[in-house]
Amino acid sequence: MATHPSTPKPSTLHSTRAHSFNTAAAQYAANRPSYPPALFDAIETLADHPLPGSRVADIGAGTGIATALLHARGANVIAVEPGDGMAAQFRSTLPGIPIIRGTGDDLPLADASVDLVTYAQAWHWTDPTRSVPEALRVLRPGGALALWWNTEALDVPWIAEAAARTERHFGIDVSAEKRNVNAHATDPTGRLDFTRRTVRWSRRVPVDTHLANIGSHSVFLVDDEEHTAAFLAAEREHLLKAFPDGIVEEVYEVVLLLAKTPA
Repeated sequence: MATHPSTPKPSTLHSTRAHSFNTAAAQYAANRPSYPPALFDAIETLADHPLPGSRVADIGAGTGIATALLHARGANVIAVEPGDGMAAQFRSTLPGIPIIRGTGDDLPLADASVDLVTYAQAWHWTDPTRSVPEALRVLRPGGALALWWNTEALDVPWIAEAAARTERHFGIDVSAEKRNVNAHATDPTGRLDFTRRTVRWSRRVPVDTHLANIGSHSVFLVDDEEHTAAFLAAEREHLLKAFPDGIVEEVYEVVLLLAKTPA
């Protein structure tokens, strides 16, 4: 299940979850879903600016899934990532793309230096009272801030059933994910005027890849190891009954929020 993009609260648990990915960077890189071309088409349309030749800062870049796609679209990308494990995995996978250490709350970038600031699955780890002014500081006039999350398509029966099992086992609200992707939760300062788009897509992967994907999310990484292992073992049995050929079709809706700065 995807991490929940809610307004972050300063807590030990939130910090622990934010840093949990560093212990699973290789698992994350190998099994997490990518993003569809239509997402980047929507970014270009809403930003009213082509990606080729644009200077882009990808914040919370992780292992570089989104960074690589932005680069492939012709953008000049610089990645910003706070985690040791994630940054090391990024460098091994994408040695030709620059990465610097930092967070969205204190960007190590010059004023008015980029055309686009992106956060793929990462904005909810920031403090928007700090990350909003930082994004506005580093964006050039007429630039844009783009935030997006792969959220599960809960209208698909097997995904809804799996989500219910996750909720029962871990005591979380999976459906809160999409509810919390809104302008107020994303920017309680009210300084940004977001436009929202949703892009639906899917991928077919082996059951074990799917399990490794969900196991790379923070709610699994910070939980008791035996508790998580028990869930994943039971989930494997459920999935093999639903998909006897061993291939799962994961269906996602990428929720995109984009705000432009004054030209």
